[in-house]
Amino acid sequence: MHLVQTMAYVNATPWHGLGNKLTANQPLEVWAERAGMNWRIEESEVRFVSGSAGLGSIHAFPEQKVLYRSDTKAPLSVVSSRYQVVQPAEILEFYRDLTEVGGFELETAGVLKEGRKLWALARTGQSATLKGRDKVNGYLLLATACDGTLATTAQFTSVRVVCNNTLSIALGDGAGAVKVPHRSQFDAQAVKRQLGIAISSWDGFMARMKALSECRVSDDAVETFFRRVLTYPTANPAERATTAVNDRAVKAVQELYAGSGKGAQLPSSAGTAWGLLNSITEFVDHHRRARSDDHRRDAAWFGQGAVIKQRAWEEALRLAH
Repeated sequence: MHLVQTMAYVNATPWHGLGNKLTANQPLEVWAERAGMNWRIEESEVRFVSGSAGLGSIHAFPEQKVLYRSDTKAPLSVVSSRYQVVQPAEILEFYRDLTEVGGFELETAGVLKEGRKLWALARTGQSATLKGRDKVNGYLLLATACDGTLATTAQFTSVRVVCNNTLSIALGDGAGAVKVPHRSQFDAQAVKRQLGIAISSWDGFMARMKALSECRVSDDAVETFFRRVLTYPTANPAERATTAVNDRAVKAVQELYAGSGKGAQLPSSAGTAWGLLNSITEFVDHHRRARSDDHRRDAAWFGQGAVIKQRAWEEALRLAH
């Protein structure tokens, strides 16, 4: 069962061949239709039936509301009456000025989990090439969820072309991402103003990528790096939280690093901290255990996978300093 209900894309076919292919520079209205985002989130007061015999009586629960799709009437979630909805059209509309005058290009957009999660991803036009033609492009991801699992998040992301690995660009105080909780009104222009500080973060990110690609690592450092990154919390009987190493994952990433990973043989990667980082991002994006490819993608962008990648980025930078 694919979590990606509908999706549209331009350029290379994304994840596992899903989605409707578009030619470049389509208007947002075409994107909305082909990405399955041409519906609205409607809301209604929660009502319930009391009494088991016969029809019972209907009562209202005004503190909560039901969100549902305007097209199929399928329920999406039950939320607080103060919850601020972000519509599918708003996700695409966010990119209108960026694509029309800012040099951005929408590359994928779609719906996860029957409409509970919505996203769009655009190339910023920024890119860097490390030694050996190892190219990394800059993207801006905007995603939201209406089931309480995600604030509306605008996030700068990099994609390494050779292996399609993704990495969030967060520098300094987490600049690179702006999160708007659903108790606040989503103001697209205010978010873009906040992101203005992060446009320049690409330059800092590029400098760090280059430093990682020039940082040679010893065999001892490789094992230590993977064991530090691939830990998970455990609770022992005495209720003290400890961590354990995921040995199966360590073995898998060591094989990717040693040469089986895409781009692992490039001069930028072989024997370097950049290679260590990319063995982790490839594992998280493409190989980590998951119920489906789409569950893995969801985790790689928004969940535990994203946490692992961030930890790998921080550990790799520590090696390069």
